[in-house]
Amino acid sequence: MSGHAGPRFAVRAVLARAWLSLDRFALAPASAMPLAALRIGLASVLLLQAAMVGPALLELYGRSGILQGPLHDILAGSDGVRIGWLIDRLAPLGISEAPIVMGTCALYTLALVALLLGWRARAAAALAWLTHLTLMMTADSTNYGADDYANIFLFYLIWMPSGAALSLDRRLGRVPVDPPETTRLSLRVIQLHLCISYLASGLMKASGEQWWTGEAVWRSVMLPTYRQVDFSWFAQHTWVPMIAGWFVVLVEVGYAFLIWPRRSRRLWVAATLALHVGIAVFMGLVVFGALMAVLTIAAFGVSADGAAPQRCPRAPRRASPSPEPVSSDGALTSPSPGVGAADTSSHPPSTAAVVPILYT
Repeated sequence: MSGHAGPRFAVRAVLARAWLSLDRFALAPASAMPLAALRIGLASVLLLQAAMVGPALLELYGRSGILQGPLHDILAGSDGVRIGWLIDRLAPLGISEAPIVMGTCALYTLALVALLLGWRARAAAALAWLTHLTLMMTADSTNYGADDYANIFLFYLIWMPSGAALSLDRRLGRVPVDPPETTRLSLRVIQLHLCISYLASGLMKASGEQWWTGEAVWRSVMLPTYRQVDFSWFAQHTWVPMIAGWFVVLVEVGYAFLIWPRRSRRLWVAATLALHVGIAVFMGLVVFGALMAVLTIAAFGVSADGAAPQRCPRAPRRASPSPEPVSSDGALTSPSPGVGAADTSSHPPSTAAVVPILYT
């Protein structure tokens, strides 16, 4: 029996350590500041985008705009709620197209303002997500990466406690003082989503030749659609776009691995921000660059450890005629001979002794 007890005990110890590591990774107490940064940053970028497309609402989303009549409905998303669907249902009530388009966009804008201020944060996120999805389905041919990422992270905010910090909900006392236990798990979802996205994008780029030779960078900055600065001199200095392509692949592939360690985190956050600032400035994709920068800053640039509540508060000690010796860090020490040494099993380690081990 004793021969099997050793390996069995070792396996249990390994599983216990693995479980504690997973518990600390996903469920340790955390500040809600990263989620608040995501909420504020995402709402700000989407309000900027709304201001940019505001003058062309009817041209983009109306049936009498750029794509007219049946052609507009054919190219719109076939699933989900579309503005065209609302127009057909509300037409018998005498409501024309323009008020429906303007009303949907106004509702979307109000939801973003409420989300920015943290007023009824989850309800505001749900309304912003639904109206954003409606606009995406209506003008499906105009969607690109920024719209997809925005809609995904708006959906995340419905379930995440982003209103637990820097919000009107917090100021008005609608949320608990301490962030809920799901705060760390919510942050991990965001972090893992970004790591998978960057790794997949980087591996896809690395699998071809265009990013290694610099051709992809050349095309990106020279296409008339994206051209903001004259980079024709790349033709005489081909090593510049080649190194730029290497940089993009390195940042995206290394993101999933080098943004976690504390020693390399700031460097990789800075490199990622530089990448997206370059996209915004040199390709004119301001919304996409700003959105991706916000996601990285919120996920890895804002600390979740400050002001985090203690998960296991120190339990009050009961008075005892012969208290157990306690070291300066709160951990129980071995009893000296003759003082409580007869039955040490009756005195299990207190919560105060466990907390420093698990959460420091």
